Amino acid sequence: MTTLLQQIANGLVLGATIGLIALGYTMVYGIIQLINFAHGEVFMVGAFGGLAVYRWVLPESVRGDWYISLPAMLVGGVVVAVVIAVLMERFAYRPLRNAPRLAPLITALGVSVALQEAMRIWFPDASANQPFPRVVLDHQIVIGSLKIPASGLLLLVVAIALALGLQAYVSKSRMGRAMRATSMDRDTARLMGVNPDRVIVLTFVIGAVLAGVAGVLYGNYLQAVDVRIGFQTGIFAFTAAVLGGIGSLKGAVIGAFIIGMIKTLAGQYMPGGTRYDYVWIFVALILVLVFRPQGLFGEPEKVRA
Repeated sequence: MTTLLQQIANGLVLGATIGLIALGYTMVYGIIQLINFAHGEVFMVGAFGGLAVYRWVLPESVRGDWYISLPAMLVGGVVVAVVIAVLMERFAYRPLRNAPRLAPLITALGVSVALQEAMRIWFPDASANQPFPRVVLDHQIVIGSLKIPASGLLLLVVAIALALGLQAYVSKSRMGRAMRATSMDRDTARLMGVNPDRVIVLTFVIGAVLAGVAGVLYGNYLQAVDVRIGFQTGIFAFTAAVLGGIGSLKGAVIGAFIIGMIKTLAGQYMPGGTRYDYVWIFVALILVLVFRPQGLFGEPEKVRA
């Protein structure tokens, strides 16, 4: 029972990380029907941005003060992630907005590889695991025989808070209504006074903020980052968005927690252990898509005659 509860706790933390990234996937797809495979690399550069602030910006005298170092790292990670996302949208995706769908998809894969290689060049030894400082809450929360790193609990709480805040923003704010209008019909939204370019840029910015926060907090939880975390976690996030129903914010978050649980529990209890946890994730995805092609919370696509 202790092992089961421990794996559930690990799955919740992993699901929270995946959920913050999956929200970026599903928002971009909902607005411009683009599968941004480079979004995982935005998460990765956010983590390295926070690490760079800790190593090269913060004085050694304040690095041990979590109330200074953690906010500084979060700001650094978010700024780097947002800059990369805005440049990506402006120079890689906007010129291809009216191109066949295959063109931006291939471009996204190219941007993903380019960001990985750029990080290898810019950051010393980025290909190997880089030690990431656990600047806050470096202790375990003990509940009976269950031990939960406080940094993991922080990640879970922040992820849920940001997801709820994003849902409220999209549902109730003026710009949220503009985002929903643009996702339904971009040309009609323009006629009603909405600036689709501004909405699309804001969508990329919001996704990058969530990915940057996830990168810093996940690095703080694992105490290590490398250039591969973007691709690996990005695949999980894309799978979660599809599983939950791509275009649905609620579906992306719930799908992420399902993926996190499957990975940790399958790695512990299924045949083959962690060698086959990816297999069980995609088996679950295939089963859902066979019986509900739009995902758990997605809406069936309506085809007009």
